Amino acid sequence: MADNNSLNALIEGLRRLPGVGVKSASRMAFHLLQHDRAGAQVLAQALQQASTQIRHCARCHTFTESEICQTCLDPSRDASKLCVVETPADQAAVERTSAYRGLYFVLMGKLSPLDGIGPNDIGLAKLFDRATSGLVQEVILATNFTAEGEATAHVIAEALKARGLKVTRLARGVPAGSELEYVDLGTIAHAMVDRR
Repeated sequence: MADNNSLNALIEGLRRLPGVGVKSASRMAFHLLQHDRAGAQVLAQALQQASTQIRHCARCHTFTESEICQTCLDPSRDASKLCVVETPADQAAVERTSAYRGLYFVLMGKLSPLDGIGPNDIGLAKLFDRATSGLVQEVILATNFTAEGEATAHVIAEALKARGLKVTRLARGVPAGSELEYVDLGTIAHAMVDRR
């Protein structure tokens, strides 16, 4: 049998993606090599370019090809509002709603003491400096509703409230279009407490 080091390296590379196991990685590799060599080249070039060109914005930490991202440079954004998210993907999700026109701070993670991730690892000092610069009037905490996301939001909220800033948290509740009998009890309880 022919030497398959390159094929094995491709499969292992694809396995690094979240949610991709050996079988899925193998299917993708065989598909690209058998049916879409041009697509494989496009993918390889896009990955190479992204890994060398994309960096973190100096102000908000999101992904950008420039020193400062387009959102931070946009004069039409409301600089008095700062939305704190865990990842650039979370920022993109908020942006897709078109419901928020303020600025962002991307933590690039969340507090997780069990994994050795503390305040310095997610840039809380830089967040606090930015939030207390005099421009920001409200910090909106949009971390995920996981145990780590809740802990991160709590630590940030307490620190910023102590500095005299208005801090709000994304509301949580029953998703639109759902039936109560199928919604988990924790979500119903939060929706009841946060009702308006």
